[in-house]
Amino acid sequence: MDAALTTATAAIEAARPQLIALSEAIHGFAELGFEEVASAAATEKVLESAGFTVARGVCDLPTAFDARVGSGALVVAFMAEYDALPEVGHACGHNLIAASSVGAAIGLAAVADELGIEVRVLGTPSEESGGGKAIMLERGGFDGIDLAMMVHPWSIERLHSSCLAVSQLDISFTGRTAHASAAPWEGINAGDAMVISQVAIGLLRQQLPPGCQVHGVVVGGGQAANIIPGSASAKYMARARTIEDLDALLPHVQACFEAGATATGATLEVTSTAPAYTHLVQDQDLLASYRRHAEALGRSFADDDAGLPSPTYSTDMANISLVIPSIHPLIRIETGGAVNHQPEFAAACLGPSAESALFDGAIALAGVAIDAATITPLRERLTA
Repeated sequence: MDAALTTATAAIEAARPQLIALSEAIHGFAELGFEEVASAAATEKVLESAGFTVARGVCDLPTAFDARVGSGALVVAFMAEYDALPEVGHACGHNLIAASSVGAAIGLAAVADELGIEVRVLGTPSEESGGGKAIMLERGGFDGIDLAMMVHPWSIERLHSSCLAVSQLDISFTGRTAHASAAPWEGINAGDAMVISQVAIGLLRQQLPPGCQVHGVVVGGGQAANIIPGSASAKYMARARTIEDLDALLPHVQACFEAGATATGATLEVTSTAPAYTHLVQDQDLLASYRRHAEALGRSFADDDAGLPSPTYSTDMANISLVIPSIHPLIRIETGGAVNHQPEFAAACLGPSAESALFDGAIALAGVAIDAATITPLRERLTA
């Protein structure tokens, strides 16, 4: 086991220039979900140069890929995310996620044959909004995989987190325009329908169970003060601790929007823009293995040990975790106090601290895979 980890670590270190260049390139592309053409191509190129066979456009998603090397019975998959956020770019560190997963795969490939492993890297588009992993799961992209892993940059180091199930909704009200002064009674005010809905959601929050959240942004609601708006639109998210709790929450959210339509006479359309993301269930044996390897590299999980409140977020990696043994720990980068989805966090995803997280994450993930291959009870459980 120690010899295999030494070999894997050496392979990761040998690829240091290519991995840093990949992270920087993806950061610069800052492509939105399902549009990550250059980011996917750059990731695929590094993997091909490392001896992986790459299938492009898998699962009928043009920016998804499946890279493979080795032919062992234990199939280990690393997730490569590379979509950015509107306006703030890579403020969730997906450039580091992709590069650390590629690094882990390169390291593991160096020992794959002797350990009986098939190594896969899945390029999974549109984590931020489109649910690329959930779509790939539905379409068979994760078939045959025994364990799935990634690390996610954060402002603190955490093993455990509060990953909420989430539904992403497009809201559209259609009314009728009219002159706001000469004949307002001829109009049906879609903007008012949106306001009523938002007030209803604000009041609903008092009765929401712990862990439930509803939040959104209006993206359209009129262009001129003297025109009754005939259309209004918004993007909303509803979150809950579990997918079952989310299913219970959604009818209440729907009713708030229906209230706006009923009060104004506008027509309502609610559309899900992505598969629902589930809650996350991490494999505790794999997570314990990750902790040992991360601590050996100087990482500390004092906040977990102290029982401090867990970070809250949602991810389509959660959907995978309900089907395949998975881990999704958070790895710290120095952010100067910034948090994910802020421009300052995007800036922190380049530089020495980010690179340290990239390589520590890659080595720790490779170490988990080596443990999975060499600890007999663990391997037997994963391949059963």
